[in-house]
Amino acid sequence: MSIEELPHTADILVRVKAGSLEDLFAESVRALMGFMYGDRREGTDARVIRVSSEDLTGLLVGFLSEVLFVSESERFVVADATVSITGTSLEARLTGEKFSQERHGGGVEVKGISYSGLSIIKTDEGCQADILFDV
Repeated sequence: MSIEELPHTADILVRVKAGSLEDLFAESVRALMGFMYGDRREGTDARVIRVSSEDLTGLLVGFLSEVLFVSESERFVVADATVSITGTSLEARLTGEKFSQERHGGGVEVKGISYSGLSIIKTDEGCQADILFDV
């Protein structure tokens, strides 16, 4: 699994790679939270979210948007995600902790997840997604 920041003029563009679709979605959460809160994330508090969409790209945008909403509305910093995908629906268990300025301050405010340039492809190693975070 890997997260690579790609050049972009105004926002944050990342390429996420993982061995499976579920791991790709979980790694995408780690990328989002990494830019927002840095690497000091842990905790055992849990949330379960469910998302459905018409296709996989919509599912990824809907999922990351829901994670962003939970993070902002509940001041919840996600450390890890366990994702189960069936067709174009998913259930995810998010674990993490309450936001702390000392531990999580100084990151980038992400306003949303963009459909622009979004792609999910199969590779020899698994799956890859290019995702644009609107900042």
